[in-house]
Amino acid sequence: MQKAAREQGLNSQDWTLSPCSCAGFRNERRFRHSLAITVGKLFLNPPANTARKLGCTPERDSKFRAIQRKDIQMKNLALSILFTVGIFALGNIAVSAQMMGSGNPMVGGAAMYKTKDIVDNAVNSADHTTLVAAVKAAGLVDTLKSKGPFTVFAPTNAAFDKLPAGTVEMLVKPENKATLTKILTYHVVAGNMDSKAIAKAIKNGGGKARLTTVSGGTLWASMRGGDLILTDEKGGTATVTIADVRQSNGVIHVIDSVVLPN
Repeated sequence: MQKAAREQGLNSQDWTLSPCSCAGFRNERRFRHSLAITVGKLFLNPPANTARKLGCTPERDSKFRAIQRKDIQMKNLALSILFTVGIFALGNIAVSAQMMGSGNPMVGGAAMYKTKDIVDNAVNSADHTTLVAAVKAAGLVDTLKSKGPFTVFAPTNAAFDKLPAGTVEMLVKPENKATLTKILTYHVVAGNMDSKAIAKAIKNGGGKARLTTVSGGTLWASMRGGDLILTDEKGGTATVTIADVRQSNGVIHVIDSVVLPN
């Protein structure tokens, strides 16, 4: 044992004072390697006095410490990237799960739920604030919250903006409630007509389906390429931009123009 120590350049004092001699180390190189790993695991930044007690000084192990710090930095960077990617993925999964759970497309930046009625879903759409205000002004909230079922062709805010300036402001006045009610109910058909049902009616009608509205007026539905088109009594048209938004009391089809009765 002493001969082996002398061959490795260790004197008797080094060998006697080595804290790991009891573990059977036979040379300082092996001792330093094991000790450096132990220090790295137990003390990321060990105090100088602790390091000295273990026989490890910052000067002797500076190279190991530099490698250790670099390795930790790389691991922290990798964990940060994984955490960010994970949060992004979870956010997408949550949105997808929400949409899959409702079975509906989103409208106006909001989820639409089959368990909610037409009004409760419409109020959450940022694209239908004008329609909701008009429904309230006409006193149709309770009607559209009733059992139904109803098929509603819902004009967006942009659709109302196509009307002559001042039209909406005039219609929501109390003295024009009857006219507003007629226009709004002209956008409603009794029954639950999703896009498949309307397409079938168009086919059976030889390319055009006649829809009787709640107001007593008539809308004509037809196909233009892949688009579902509504034609009103004045000859104006509207395109369905989002179809089959299912409700607990019917279905909504979003349209890009206001249809008008005679």
